[in-house]
Amino acid sequence: MAGYPLTFHTQFKDKIWGGQKIRTRLGKDFSPLPNCGETWEISAVVGNISVVKNGDLSGKPLDAVISENPEMWLGKSVIDRFGEEFPLLIKFIDAAEDLSVQVHPNDALAASRHQGRGKSEMWYILEADKGATLIDGFSRNLSREEYLKGLAEGRIMSLLNKVPAERGDVFYIPAGRVHTIGKGLLLAEIQQTSDITYRIYDFDRVDAQGNTRELHTELALDALDFSYVPDVKCAYDKSHVNEVLDLIHSPYFETNKLLYTRSLVRDLSAIDSFKVYICLEGTLEIRKGEFATSLAKGDCALVPASWKVYELRTEEGFELLETYIGE
Repeated sequence: MAGYPLTFHTQFKDKIWGGQKIRTRLGKDFSPLPNCGETWEISAVVGNISVVKNGDLSGKPLDAVISENPEMWLGKSVIDRFGEEFPLLIKFIDAAEDLSVQVHPNDALAASRHQGRGKSEMWYILEADKGATLIDGFSRNLSREEYLKGLAEGRIMSLLNKVPAERGDVFYIPAGRVHTIGKGLLLAEIQQTSDITYRIYDFDRVDAQGNTRELHTELALDALDFSYVPDVKCAYDKSHVNEVLDLIHSPYFETNKLLYTRSLVRDLSAIDSFKVYICLEGTLEIRKGEFATSLAKGDCALVPASWKVYELRTEEGFELLETYIGE
Protein backbone atom coordinates (compact mmCIF):
# COMPACT_ATOMS: atom_id res chain seq x y z
CA MET A 1 0.00 0.00 0.00
CA ALA A 2 1.50 3.29 -1.09
CA GLY A 3 0.93 6.28 1.14
CA TYR A 4 -0.53 9.50 -0.21
CA PRO A 5 -2.15 12.60 1.35
CA LEU A 6 -5.53 11.59 2.75
CA THR A 7 -8.67 13.67 3.09
CA PHE A 8 -11.60 12.56 5.24
CA HIS A 9 -15.36 12.83 5.51
CA THR A 10 -16.27 15.62 7.92
CA GLN A 11 -18.09 14.69 11.13
CA PHE A 12 -20.61 17.35 12.22
CA LYS A 13 -21.46 17.97 15.88
CA ASP A 14 -24.70 19.68 16.95
CA LYS A 15 -23.98 21.83 20.03
CA ILE A 16 -26.18 24.00 22.26
CA TRP A 17 -23.86 26.93 21.45
CA GLY A 18 -23.32 26.15 17.75
CA GLY A 19 -24.13 28.39 14.79
CA GLN A 20 -24.22 28.56 10.99
CA LYS A 21 -20.67 29.61 10.02
CA ILE A 22 -19.51 26.07 9.30
CA ARG A 23 -21.86 26.26 6.32
CA THR A 24 -21.76 29.97 5.45
CA ARG A 25 -18.00 30.56 5.91
CA LEU A 26 -16.43 27.14 5.36
CA GLY A 27 -18.92 25.77 2.81
CA LYS A 28 -19.70 22.58 4.73
CA ASP A 29 -23.34 21.43 4.62
CA PHE A 30 -24.32 20.00 8.00
CA SER A 31 -27.97 19.21 7.08
CA PRO A 32 -30.15 17.97 8.71
CA LEU A 33 -28.63 19.40 11.91
CA PRO A 34 -30.14 22.74 13.01
CA ASN A 35 -26.68 24.13 13.75
CA CYS A 36 -23.09 22.95 13.93
CA GLY A 37 -20.78 23.79 16.80
CA GLU A 38 -17.88 21.58 15.77
CA THR A 39 -16.59 19.61 12.82
CA TRP A 40 -14.19 16.78 13.46
CA GLU A 41 -11.93 16.73 10.42
CA ILE A 42 -9.28 14.15 11.39
CA SER A 43 -10.07 11.97 14.39
CA ALA A 44 -8.92 8.75 15.99
CA VAL A 45 -11.23 9.13 19.01
CA VAL A 46 -13.04 5.83 19.62
CA GLY A 47 -16.58 6.07 18.28
CA ASN A 48 -15.60 8.99 16.05
CA ILE A 49 -12.92 7.50 13.77
CA SER A 50 -12.45 9.46 10.55
CA VAL A 51 -13.17 7.72 7.24
CA VAL A 52 -10.98 8.33 4.17
CA LYS A 53 -12.63 10.32 1.39
CA ASN A 54 -10.11 10.23 -1.47
CA GLY A 55 -8.10 7.77 -3.52
CA ASP A 56 -7.65 4.00 -3.29
CA LEU A 57 -8.21 3.99 0.47
CA SER A 58 -11.60 5.70 0.21
CA GLY A 59 -14.10 4.28 2.69
CA LYS A 60 -11.47 2.94 5.10
CA PRO A 61 -11.36 4.18 8.71
CA LEU A 62 -8.19 5.98 9.79
CA ASP A 63 -7.20 3.43 12.43
CA ALA A 64 -7.40 0.57 9.91
CA VAL A 65 -5.29 2.49 7.39
CA ILE A 66 -2.58 3.19 9.98
CA SER A 67 -2.57 -0.38 11.31
CA GLU A 68 -1.52 -1.72 7.89
CA ASN A 69 1.74 0.26 7.96
CA PRO A 70 2.09 2.36 11.12
CA GLU A 71 5.66 3.53 10.51
CA MET A 72 4.91 4.74 6.98
CA TRP A 73 1.95 6.79 8.15
CA LEU A 74 2.98 8.02 11.59
CA GLY A 75 6.79 7.80 11.68
CA LYS A 76 8.87 5.64 14.01
CA SER A 77 9.61 8.46 16.46
CA VAL A 78 5.89 9.22 16.78
CA ILE A 79 5.11 5.55 17.45
CA ASP A 80 7.86 5.39 20.06
CA ARG A 81 6.28 8.32 21.94
CA PHE A 82 2.54 7.90 21.36
CA GLY A 83 1.96 4.37 20.11
CA GLU A 84 0.13 3.46 16.90
CA GLU A 85 -2.95 5.59 17.56
CA PHE A 86 -3.12 8.82 15.57
CA PRO A 87 -2.27 11.31 18.36
CA LEU A 88 -4.11 14.45 17.22
CA LEU A 89 -7.69 15.61 16.74
CA ILE A 90 -8.35 18.35 14.15
CA LYS A 91 -11.52 20.47 14.41
CA PHE A 92 -13.28 23.62 13.31
CA ILE A 93 -15.40 25.33 15.99
CA ASP A 94 -18.19 27.88 15.50
CA ALA A 95 -19.30 29.57 18.72
CA ALA A 96 -22.59 31.39 18.16
CA GLU A 97 -22.76 31.59 21.97
CA ASP A 98 -20.12 31.21 24.68
CA LEU A 99 -18.91 27.68 25.30
CA SER A 100 -18.93 26.43 28.86
CA VAL A 101 -16.10 27.37 31.20
CA GLN A 102 -14.03 24.20 31.28
CA VAL A 103 -10.71 22.47 31.87
CA HIS A 104 -9.06 19.32 30.54
CA PRO A 105 -6.94 16.84 32.53
CA ASN A 106 -3.26 16.23 31.80
CA ASP A 107 -1.90 12.88 30.64
CA ALA A 108 -1.33 11.46 34.11
CA LEU A 109 -4.79 12.35 35.41
CA ALA A 110 -6.54 11.25 32.21
CA ALA A 111 -4.72 7.91 32.30
CA SER A 112 -5.58 7.23 35.94
CA ARG A 113 -9.24 8.30 35.69
CA HIS A 114 -10.22 7.52 32.11
CA GLN A 115 -7.50 5.28 30.66
CA GLY A 116 -7.05 7.95 28.02
CA ARG A 117 -4.86 10.86 26.99
CA GLY A 118 -4.84 14.36 28.37
CA LYS A 119 -5.96 17.27 26.27
CA SER A 120 -3.69 20.18 25.42
CA GLU A 121 -4.87 22.22 22.45
CA MET A 122 -4.31 25.28 20.29
CA TRP A 123 -6.71 27.70 18.62
CA TYR A 124 -6.24 29.66 15.41
CA ILE A 125 -8.90 32.37 15.06
CA LEU A 126 -10.41 32.30 11.56
CA GLU A 127 -13.07 34.94 12.13
CA ALA A 128 -14.05 37.13 15.06
CA ASP A 129 -17.15 39.26 15.39
CA LYS A 130 -16.51 42.79 16.62
CA GLY A 131 -15.75 42.73 20.35
CA ALA A 132 -15.36 38.93 20.53
CA THR A 133 -13.42 37.59 23.51
CA LEU A 134 -12.30 34.30 24.99
CA ILE A 135 -11.19 33.05 28.40
CA ASP A 136 -7.60 31.88 28.79
CA GLY A 137 -6.64 31.12 32.40
CA PHE A 138 -7.27 32.99 35.64
CA SER A 139 -6.99 36.77 36.04
CA ARG A 140 -4.59 36.36 38.98
CA ASN A 141 -2.90 33.64 41.00
CA LEU A 142 -5.55 31.85 43.03
CA SER A 143 -5.63 29.37 45.86
CA ARG A 144 -7.90 26.36 45.67
CA GLU A 145 -9.98 27.90 48.49
CA GLU A 146 -10.39 31.25 46.70
CA TYR A 147 -11.51 29.46 43.56
CA LEU A 148 -14.09 27.34 45.40
CA LYS A 149 -15.42 30.39 47.25
CA GLY A 150 -15.83 32.33 43.99
CA LEU A 151 -17.55 29.37 42.37
CA ALA A 152 -19.96 28.92 45.29
CA GLU A 153 -20.81 32.63 45.33
CA GLY A 154 -21.46 32.80 41.58
CA ARG A 155 -18.41 34.98 40.94
CA ILE A 156 -16.46 32.59 38.75
CA MET A 157 -16.46 34.90 35.70
CA SER A 158 -14.76 37.67 37.71
CA LEU A 159 -11.83 35.33 38.39
CA LEU A 160 -11.13 34.55 34.75
CA ASN A 161 -8.77 36.16 32.24
CA LYS A 162 -10.89 37.60 29.41
CA VAL A 163 -8.88 38.29 26.25
CA PRO A 164 -9.93 40.07 23.02
CA ALA A 165 -9.61 37.85 19.96
CA GLU A 166 -9.14 38.80 16.30
CA ARG A 167 -8.54 36.97 13.03
CA GLY A 168 -5.12 35.36 12.96
CA ASP A 169 -4.68 35.26 16.73
CA VAL A 170 -3.18 32.06 18.12
CA PHE A 171 -3.63 30.59 21.60
CA TYR A 172 -2.09 27.51 23.20
CA ILE A 173 -4.17 25.99 26.00
CA PRO A 174 -2.20 23.39 27.96
CA ALA A 175 -4.08 20.77 29.95
CA GLY A 176 -5.04 22.23 33.32
CA ARG A 177 -5.75 25.77 32.13
CA VAL A 178 -9.33 27.00 32.54
CA HIS A 179 -10.76 28.36 29.29
CA THR A 180 -13.72 29.00 27.05
CA ILE A 181 -14.29 30.07 23.46
CA GLY A 182 -16.42 33.20 23.35
CA LYS A 183 -19.45 34.12 21.27
CA GLY A 184 -18.70 35.20 17.71
CA LEU A 185 -15.52 33.18 17.14
CA LEU A 186 -14.83 30.74 14.31
CA LEU A 187 -11.58 28.86 14.77
CA ALA A 188 -9.44 25.88 13.88
CA GLU A 189 -8.44 23.67 16.81
CA ILE A 190 -5.55 21.23 17.02
CA GLN A 191 -5.48 19.04 20.12
CA GLN A 192 -4.39 15.74 21.56
CA THR A 193 -6.55 12.73 20.75
CA SER A 194 -8.94 13.07 23.66
CA ASP A 195 -12.56 13.98 24.31
CA ILE A 196 -12.29 14.49 28.09
CA THR A 197 -13.76 17.79 29.29
CA TYR A 198 -14.59 18.91 32.82
CA ARG A 199 -17.34 21.53 32.68
CA ILE A 200 -17.07 24.13 35.48
CA TYR A 201 -19.76 26.68 34.62
CA ASP A 202 -22.36 26.75 31.83
CA PHE A 203 -24.16 30.10 32.30
CA ASP A 204 -27.21 28.26 33.69
CA ARG A 205 -28.24 27.25 30.17
CA VAL A 206 -30.88 24.65 29.40
CA ASP A 207 -31.30 22.48 26.31
CA ALA A 208 -34.42 22.06 24.17
CA GLN A 209 -35.90 19.76 26.84
CA GLY A 210 -35.25 22.29 29.62
CA ASN A 211 -32.33 20.35 31.11
CA THR A 212 -29.10 21.87 32.33
CA ARG A 213 -25.82 20.25 31.31
CA GLU A 214 -23.80 18.30 33.83
CA LEU A 215 -21.07 20.14 35.72
CA HIS A 216 -17.87 18.44 36.91
CA THR A 217 -16.89 20.60 39.88
CA GLU A 218 -15.10 17.91 41.85
CA LEU A 219 -13.36 16.30 38.89
CA ALA A 220 -12.08 19.70 37.75
CA LEU A 221 -10.44 20.50 41.08
CA ASP A 222 -7.52 18.14 40.65
CA ALA A 223 -7.08 19.15 37.00
CA LEU A 224 -6.94 22.93 37.44
CA ASP A 225 -3.78 25.02 37.38
CA PHE A 226 -4.64 28.04 39.55
CA SER A 227 -1.71 30.20 38.44
CA TYR A 228 -1.97 33.40 36.39
CA VAL A 229 -0.25 33.40 32.98
CA PRO A 230 0.45 36.78 31.32
CA ASP A 231 0.67 37.28 27.55
CA VAL A 232 -1.36 34.21 26.60
CA LYS A 233 -1.61 35.23 22.94
CA CYS A 234 1.14 33.63 20.85
CA ALA A 235 3.31 36.30 19.24
CA TYR A 236 4.15 36.18 15.52
CA ASP A 237 4.23 38.63 12.60
CA LYS A 238 0.93 38.21 10.73
CA SER A 239 2.20 40.26 7.76
CA HIS A 240 4.99 37.88 6.71
CA VAL A 241 4.40 36.24 3.31
CA ASN A 242 6.19 33.41 1.51
CA GLU A 243 7.94 32.04 4.56
CA VAL A 244 7.23 29.44 7.23
CA LEU A 245 6.10 31.07 10.48
CA ASP A 246 6.55 29.17 13.76
CA LEU A 247 3.41 29.33 15.89
CA ILE A 248 3.47 26.55 18.50
CA HIS A 249 6.15 24.28 19.96
CA SER A 250 4.64 21.90 22.48
CA PRO A 251 5.36 18.36 23.71
CA TYR A 252 2.36 17.15 21.72
CA PHE A 253 2.60 18.96 18.38
CA GLU A 254 4.29 21.77 16.51
CA THR A 255 2.35 24.12 14.26
CA ASN A 256 3.49 26.50 11.53
CA LYS A 257 1.61 28.99 9.39
CA LEU A 258 2.29 29.14 5.66
CA LEU A 259 0.94 32.23 3.85
CA TYR A 260 2.19 31.90 0.27
CA THR A 261 1.44 33.67 -2.99
CA ARG A 262 3.33 31.02 -4.98
CA SER A 263 4.10 27.31 -5.04
CA LEU A 264 6.89 25.86 -2.95
CA VAL A 265 8.73 22.61 -2.41
CA ARG A 266 8.42 21.58 1.23
CA ASP A 267 11.40 19.61 2.54
CA LEU A 268 10.70 18.03 5.94
CA SER A 269 13.38 15.34 5.74
CA ALA A 270 14.42 16.13 9.31
CA ILE A 271 10.93 15.39 10.66
CA ASP A 272 10.02 11.75 11.34
CA SER A 273 6.30 12.46 11.56
CA PHE A 274 3.08 12.68 9.61
CA LYS A 275 2.03 16.18 8.56
CA VAL A 276 -1.45 17.71 8.81
CA TYR A 277 -2.48 20.63 6.60
CA ILE A 278 -5.51 22.81 7.35
CA CYS A 279 -6.43 25.12 4.48
CA LEU A 280 -7.58 28.51 5.80
CA GLU A 281 -7.74 30.36 2.46
CA GLY A 282 -6.97 29.76 -1.21
CA THR A 283 -6.41 26.52 -3.11
CA LEU A 284 -3.48 24.17 -3.65
CA GLU A 285 -2.35 20.67 -4.51
CA ILE A 286 -0.09 18.56 -2.31
CA ARG A 287 1.88 16.83 -5.04
CA LYS A 288 4.64 14.24 -5.36
CA GLY A 289 5.18 12.18 -8.48
CA GLU A 290 1.88 10.65 -9.60
CA PHE A 291 0.00 11.59 -6.44
CA ALA A 292 -1.82 14.90 -5.96
CA THR A 293 -4.41 15.88 -3.36
CA SER A 294 -6.35 19.13 -3.80
CA LEU A 295 -7.30 21.41 -0.91
CA ALA A 296 -9.52 24.48 -0.68
CA LYS A 297 -10.70 26.60 2.25
CA GLY A 298 -11.95 24.37 5.08
CA ASP A 299 -10.22 21.23 3.80
CA CYS A 300 -7.71 19.20 5.82
CA ALA A 301 -5.21 16.56 4.72
CA LEU A 302 -2.97 14.00 6.39
CA VAL A 303 0.40 13.54 4.68
CA PRO A 304 2.22 10.29 5.55
CA ALA A 305 5.54 10.37 7.39
CA SER A 306 7.12 8.63 4.38
CA TRP A 307 6.60 11.78 2.32
CA LYS A 308 9.65 13.90 3.15
CA VAL A 309 9.85 16.23 0.16
CA TYR A 310 6.82 17.33 -1.83
CA GLU A 311 5.32 20.32 -3.59
CA LEU A 312 2.58 22.63 -2.39
CA ARG A 313 1.43 23.79 -5.82
CA THR A 314 -0.89 26.77 -6.22
CA GLU A 315 -2.16 29.21 -8.83
CA GLU A 316 -3.86 31.73 -6.53
CA GLY A 317 -1.92 31.35 -3.29
CA PHE A 318 -2.92 29.81 0.02
CA GLU A 319 -2.96 30.16 3.79
CA LEU A 320 -2.25 26.93 5.67
CA LEU A 321 -1.66 25.58 9.12
CA GLU A 322 0.97 22.83 9.10
CA THR A 323 1.21 20.50 12.10
CA TYR A 324 3.46 17.58 12.98
CA ILE A 325 5.10 15.90 15.95
CA GLY A 326 8.53 17.42 16.60
CA GLU A 327 11.61 15.68 17.93
